[in-house]
Amino acid sequence: MHPTSWFVQDLDERLSVESVALLTDGGAKALPFERRGGQIWTDLERTRQPGERLTVRVRYGGTPREAPRPPWDGGFTWTETPGGEPWIASSVQVNGADLWWPTKDHPSDEPDSMALSFTVPRPLVAASNGRLRRVEDNGEARTYHWFVSTPINNYGVALNVAPYRTVDTTYASTSGTDIPVTFWVVPAHYQQAEKRLPQFLDHLRFYEETLGPYPFRADKYGIAETPHLGMEHQTIIAYGSDFSNNEFGFDYLHHHELGHEWWGNLVTAADWSDFWLHEGFCTYMQALYAEELGGREAYHSYLQGSRGGINNEQPVAPRGSRSTLEMYYLPSGEGDGDIYSKGAWILHSLRHLVGDEAFFEALRRMANPRPELRRATDGRQCRFATTDDFLRIAEAASGRELDWFFEVYLRQPALPRLVTERSGDELRLRWDAPEELSFPMPVPVRVGGETRRVKMKGGEGRLALPNADAEVQVDRKNWILKANGG
Repeated sequence: MHPTSWFVQDLDERLSVESVALLTDGGAKALPFERRGGQIWTDLERTRQPGERLTVRVRYGGTPREAPRPPWDGGFTWTETPGGEPWIASSVQVNGADLWWPTKDHPSDEPDSMALSFTVPRPLVAASNGRLRRVEDNGEARTYHWFVSTPINNYGVALNVAPYRTVDTTYASTSGTDIPVTFWVVPAHYQQAEKRLPQFLDHLRFYEETLGPYPFRADKYGIAETPHLGMEHQTIIAYGSDFSNNEFGFDYLHHHELGHEWWGNLVTAADWSDFWLHEGFCTYMQALYAEELGGREAYHSYLQGSRGGINNEQPVAPRGSRSTLEMYYLPSGEGDGDIYSKGAWILHSLRHLVGDEAFFEALRRMANPRPELRRATDGRQCRFATTDDFLRIAEAASGRELDWFFEVYLRQPALPRLVTERSGDELRLRWDAPEELSFPMPVPVRVGGETRRVKMKGGEGRLALPNADAEVQVDRKNWILKANGG
């Protein structure tokens, strides 16, 4: 923390600023400010010290950016429901919350709570984050007052407007409390939402049992039907799918966005360079759910289906700060899904390395490093995290040194290659790792009907075979992410 004489906020240049004021017990004092590109620089008129509290009010307005390709190229979506009524939604993860409100546009900066008020004409409904405090009747319009009681990602703040109907219920959390659940849905899809909600609650059960209690049970669990695909807006995830299941028997979009309540909203990447902690973890959770529904074969099949989308052109978790655009796109401008699919495969390989007991303990500790955080609902449970934090947690849970694993898979892009040679009744294995990095990953080898785990000290291993004609299958199930298969 440092002394400062300027208060700097990000705000899209499409929006104009009328005034900035310092609020005190004596009223509001106007402060001089400058627009410098997409920022508001406010002169605090004297140097303020670390720990000093200020309340600054910004009056601004205008028409926010219309999203060209929501939710990936974001802003506001202005469209109509199937019945022809207005339908509005915000989605700003990639481009930043400064597209519609003054903020500090970086994932490491979160308000500890937030009050939100939206006025919309009847019969429209404004659904947002947190808990609905009250609805104020203004005759032909209504004002919806929402309050978020915990820290929130600035890109996770959302506005959804439509003539919504609601499907309401409560969910008995593993924490022992009942959580209010609401699904805001356009009228034409009300019955589909009623039929779909029980599955959504089962997704919630799965996450609680795997990672710990739903983190925002003091507010609500909410879903809003949106005209764009999806987004992890805290306590009101965006759902823009068609209420259908994938080949594994579940609604993938809802399952993924719900996962972000843990990986993204509870545990937030300290910088976009650690963005795989959101997307890779959520993608992997879907493989685990496929495993719960269809067994180990479904688990492997789910992961194998995403293998072809891995690019290996840039690190999954590069050192140094990055922007969302740098993590979503390759230098060529093409999309890069490695923070999703490769991130999931890295977790899959880590599971093979450390075993189920240590692996699932690491996931639980990553979500809630201390037992008391599983019980907290006042915001203490929310935290920022880095890839190195997960490294330390995985090492503690497994009792192993894992620097080499993280260095090869996350800090540089190329995959290790497994070289095998068979000579009579002996199988020799060797890892050809990028940049001559250490990679002592044990390799499962099936000989006849038995699978053996070959230790690879120094990146090399040998396995004696029963005879020269023995049938051998190396990493038959593709447990290891490698250049030649898996």
